[in-house]
Amino acid sequence: MATTLQPLNKKVADKATLPVRILQFGEGNFLRAFVNWIIHRMNKDIDFQAGVAVVQPIGRGLVSLLNEQDGLYTLYLKGIRDGNVVSEHELIECIQKGIDPYQDFDTYLQEARNPALRFIISNTTEAGIAFNEADQLDDSPQESFPGKLAAFLYHRFRHFAGAQDKGCIIIPCELIDRNGDKLKEVIFQYAELWNLGAAFKQWLEDGCIFCNTLVDRIVPGYPKDRIEEIWRELGYKDQLVCEGEQFHLWVIEAPESVRSEFPADKAGLNVLFTDNMEPYRTRKVRILNGAHTSMVPVSYLYGIETVRETVEHAVLGPFVHQTIFDEIIPTLDLPPAELEQFAKDVLDRFRNPFIKHYLISIALNSVSKFKTRVLPSLLEYTARKGSLPRRLVFSLAALISFYKGELNGNPIPLKDDDWVIDFLSQQWARYDGTETGIGKLADAVLQWEEAWGEGLDKVPGMQALLTKYLLAIDQKGMKEAIKGV
Repeated sequence: MATTLQPLNKKVADKATLPVRILQFGEGNFLRAFVNWIIHRMNKDIDFQAGVAVVQPIGRGLVSLLNEQDGLYTLYLKGIRDGNVVSEHELIECIQKGIDPYQDFDTYLQEARNPALRFIISNTTEAGIAFNEADQLDDSPQESFPGKLAAFLYHRFRHFAGAQDKGCIIIPCELIDRNGDKLKEVIFQYAELWNLGAAFKQWLEDGCIFCNTLVDRIVPGYPKDRIEEIWRELGYKDQLVCEGEQFHLWVIEAPESVRSEFPADKAGLNVLFTDNMEPYRTRKVRILNGAHTSMVPVSYLYGIETVRETVEHAVLGPFVHQTIFDEIIPTLDLPPAELEQFAKDVLDRFRNPFIKHYLISIALNSVSKFKTRVLPSLLEYTARKGSLPRRLVFSLAALISFYKGELNGNPIPLKDDDWVIDFLSQQWARYDGTETGIGKLADAVLQWEEAWGEGLDKVPGMQALLTKYLLAIDQKGMKEAIKGV
């Protein structure tokens, strides 16, 4: 039946023609489910009047398919919103053209001469913002994304004779800390390498704004298992259907002028402008990522498989809730109401019935994740309260027990660096089954500075409490041990 359906393009669906004000590096699922949806909503709700030209940042990509569909695609957003399960879909129509610089570099540079262009947005993976000294100005194109962008900006600078008002607001979305600062640094490296002159560097400094950002939305992407059913529901064939969760958050660290030029918050969107994004980054790492990392070994050893099952469980659900609200939130400095609302949103995301998030998939590199996501909360709570956060210490005991590598006689598929697995397996091999033996194991782990960056054996009461929890998990099993927390 689906084969008789028409392919999606502007013959099948109406599409607004908009001035290209945004250049976007990347055409993948995340940008289309997050940035392009936000721009689409701004166009619809506050008449933002911004079209997007999408640049394919690597040799192989989706730009040709995007052009076949005239920039159109369907986005499904599924999850819990205001306590209710919501599944809805919308045709996204802000993309005006796709550009493949590997096939048509001239068209790519031609966009630099567009007087209406104001914003440049990117998501080229965490490895995308990197300097490649092999890139040259006369390459067509340069290999790296920053190389392509540097050439583009220099072309724009020259075409408009260094006019300050033809600079761009650059908003990278790559998942690296202080992504805007890093991208700016690499662009300046190319300006130096290619001898582009002091005037160009001054134009970058004065005419362009590089923003640091934090982005957050789970995007499962193309639903290939159900695509025929979806096409029948839509009445057309869309090769770029994308699925995302309901929740979205975009924190942009930028001058106040950027907020007035890109007023996403006026469209009722969860886009926050700030002069310091660090508290928001810390909030996400500690609450969202920290809750994930602390729940995984506890829940897995309990016999649960997914995040949703965990937060809906009669015992584990309250454990996760209390860990967040009683032990993580008190370590953070944003307003309590703001932190609590974010935490409630996180728990709703964990309950999303449309996403099956397996605990074992989150367990990858759990020791380093515990160091960056959970340990800061544990130490900060201890410093502020003068006592240990019992659930966070229990999650550390569960983590150590998880790395024993077996559950009820079955192997646990541990995925971590060899030095991590080797160290913990050696400690468990030395354990003789006694309380003294478990105490020695706790000592060894707490003194493991290679993992934690410091010795944790000096934290008051830590050795005794960790030993108690390790012994309970080892002798009674997780279902009984957690009752003592």
